[in-house]
Amino acid sequence: MATLPTVLLAVCTALLALAAPSLAGDPDMLQDFCIADYKSLEGPLRLNGFPCKRPENVTANDFFSDVLSRPGNTGNPVGSAVTTANVEKVSGLNTLGVSMSRVDYAPWGVNPPHTHPRATEIIYVLEGSLDVAFVTTGGNLYARTVCKGGLFVFPRGLVHYQKNTGGAPAVAISAFNTQLPSTQSLAVALFGASPPVPTDVLVWALQIDGGVVEAIKSKFPPMN
Repeated sequence: MATLPTVLLAVCTALLALAAPSLAGDPDMLQDFCIADYKSLEGPLRLNGFPCKRPENVTANDFFSDVLSRPGNTGNPVGSAVTTANVEKVSGLNTLGVSMSRVDYAPWGVNPPHTHPRATEIIYVLEGSLDVAFVTTGGNLYARTVCKGGLFVFPRGLVHYQKNTGGAPAVAISAFNTQLPSTQSLAVALFGASPPVPTDVLVWALQIDGGVVEAIKSKFPPMN
């Protein structure tokens, strides 16, 4: 007969296994779908996500979007544009735990170092070739070139970037294991926060002159 500690260990192991999916990404659904009801957010109610639209008001259009069919405007200092297809753009994604993005790159354009706090990302190169990389919490850089038809995985929450390696535009599609991955750009977070990160903190952290910090801040208007 199994001892009590053995039984308890087996029970705890089973409970942890059952809990693992809910810890890994968005919470599981409790119904077939939950179309995001954006209008409900105009009131005082606030949820971790979006309330559901009443089933009788749901249509096929709630599950459709052509937002990724249009190229983004890469005429900016970094030479890239990200077009998102998340729950804020496609109401049918609410509670489904997936989303996508389109990234357009000008020749030699860069999608600067950033993180997705809530998602792992897999990127597929549609056109051109990209230098891609991520940095682990231990400071290791994993980098390679990904050509048309190739894909690359960026683990959840780690700093990563992409750079167009050629003199022609490039396009990639990213998929995420959450309805709203969020994006935090390192440069914008440090130099464009509102209120601003104190200059002396950045001087110590980056080991650069205060005048350099102020010059960089001038290139990043406050986010809010």
